[in-house]
Amino acid sequence: MAGITNASFLNKVIPHGFDVATLGGYSLDAPTIEASKKIIERGRKEFDFPLDEIFSHIESEVASIKKLHSGVKVSANVRATTPQPIIEVGKINDLDIVEINCHCRQEEILAIGCGQEMLKRADLGDFISQVVDNVDCEVSVKIRANVEDVDTLKIACLIEDAGANYLHIDAMKKGVFDADYNLLREICNNVQIQVIGNNSVNSKLNAQKMVATGVDGFSIARGVISGNLDFNLSDF
Repeated sequence: MAGITNASFLNKVIPHGFDVATLGGYSLDAPTIEASKKIIERGRKEFDFPLDEIFSHIESEVASIKKLHSGVKVSANVRATTPQPIIEVGKINDLDIVEINCHCRQEEILAIGCGQEMLKRADLGDFISQVVDNVDCEVSVKIRANVEDVDTLKIACLIEDAGANYLHIDAMKKGVFDADYNLLREICNNVQIQVIGNNSVNSKLNAQKMVATGVDGFSIARGVISGNLDFNLSDF
């Protein structure tokens, strides 16, 4: 939830039972920062930091969370056209997880080959491996499921082979207002990497359906903003 999930927001919601808190998404290089500016111009909320401030900002945000919640893992979801800026974030003190954004579907991000468009890169495996091999923290890759012309299971296996620690899946399916639980189940049955399910976890029933697919955990975004969750995270 770019423009929303900063340290201030996360410090408020972590006590409700989260064991990982994700900052971002952040744009890290000139093309992605320019794309973010265009998104802001048309009225969508985004983080907007210049190149000479973004890395120190993320470091400060991580420190702010760790000061209050030392036992919680902190992740940063980031976008870049090359691995190097992501590697730089992955060396920030006390950051537990750097998450490569292969998920965003804003047109301005897709136009520069980032977000879910990353799933079509012929060198995606090498891109992820470069990050994995050069950071001081764990690596997550967040993807969007059921992207046109993309085999989600094949991508899941590629991400595992590239050495990532987590596969974070927005299990959306076009025209369906619920997660694609069948796809999540298929992926969990075919990979050993830790799978985090995302999409439509806004009720106890949906959380139970998500867990039943075999995922190692699930993430909640907009459901937290609404303040209407009808279950306790500690139950899962």
